[in-house]
Amino acid sequence: MRYLLIILSALSFICLSFVLKPRLEGDDLRLNQIQVIASHNSYHLRTDKAVMRFLKNLYGMGVMPKDLNPAEIDYAHVPLTEQFEKYGVRGIELDVYYDPTGGRFYYRRGRGWVGLRSASHIDALKKPGFKIIHIPDFDYNTTNLTFVDALQEVKKWSDAHPSHIPIFINVETKTEAPGDRITQLHKLAHALPFDSAALDALDAEVRSVYGNDLAGVITPDSIRGDASTLEQAILTKGWPTLATSRGKVIFILDCEQNVTDNYIKGHSSYRGRVMFSYVQPGTPEAAFVIHNDPLKESQAIQQDVKKGYIVRARCDEGGNEARSGNYGPMNAAMSSWGQILSTDYYKPDDKAGKKGWTDYHVRFPEPGIARIDSISAPGKSGMIGE
Repeated sequence: MRYLLIILSALSFICLSFVLKPRLEGDDLRLNQIQVIASHNSYHLRTDKAVMRFLKNLYGMGVMPKDLNPAEIDYAHVPLTEQFEKYGVRGIELDVYYDPTGGRFYYRRGRGWVGLRSASHIDALKKPGFKIIHIPDFDYNTTNLTFVDALQEVKKWSDAHPSHIPIFINVETKTEAPGDRITQLHKLAHALPFDSAALDALDAEVRSVYGNDLAGVITPDSIRGDASTLEQAILTKGWPTLATSRGKVIFILDCEQNVTDNYIKGHSSYRGRVMFSYVQPGTPEAAFVIHNDPLKESQAIQQDVKKGYIVRARCDEGGNEARSGNYGPMNAAMSSWGQILSTDYYKPDDKAGKKGWTDYHVRFPEPGIARIDSISAPGKSGMIGE
């Protein structure tokens, strides 16, 4: 009887394990064998109307640089939780400015230019830590004021949905502000460089949310294992399966080469680091590659995907597609099979239907959260959930 009870207990435990952690469709796929929709500047809200009118007037007068066209910041996102829950977004982008002493971005000087108060009166902006802003002083409205705040929101949703497709978190390190270019206006905010100390602090903020063990994070160390370089691990052993990756997040730095150099200094192949970065194939740190223009770079995207890299591509840029209704870049990005499809429009813009705006939005041909990548997963197709 005693042995029978032991056997029954073991069987009950096995059955309970299947109930608690059921095998899901697509779990045998690897992380690079799926295609997901990701939001670009995922925190972004439209700037104040008076500031926008002022910027448009300056731009029309030829005062502002051509790469600061106000029309390109005329879009807004819903909160991250809603992006995950309602629109199936599984990739986000957070722009971060280094603010080690706090208060660097407390004032929004562009408001003062149009008769509004410059002081934000937001206590969180007085405290030390990385701030999420698109363009200081002028394009500052955001659903998440700080990097930690955004990560806490992501983790809360992730913990409540333990079987979700891994979330790719792009972290763009911002090293320039209008105050660095318009030097005659000394009160505008200036950006600080991302040196090794700043990058150590960035990793520390991730650990402050996810714990020192980074249990909910897919890290470079976990991918590289005992391989000599990260790239060798990617090209030989490959990426982990979805079965072991669900419910987790993965961080990728989107930065200039000198920032990547600072990040890997003393950390070859990101040893001990939290994040990956977008680098050129053929380097020890190569795992993620960025090709922003799928119309011009479709062949390059396909080649990198075939080799085993994960590629990010943009479906739209500057609101042009939302105004014209042009799905060409989106279709090119999807058919090139880059895995991370970045867009400002996972849903139609709030202005859709008004003059000059269409209902353009990025969506897969079939319902589902992720699409099986037919290049990195040859012979397979279809959609998977969670």
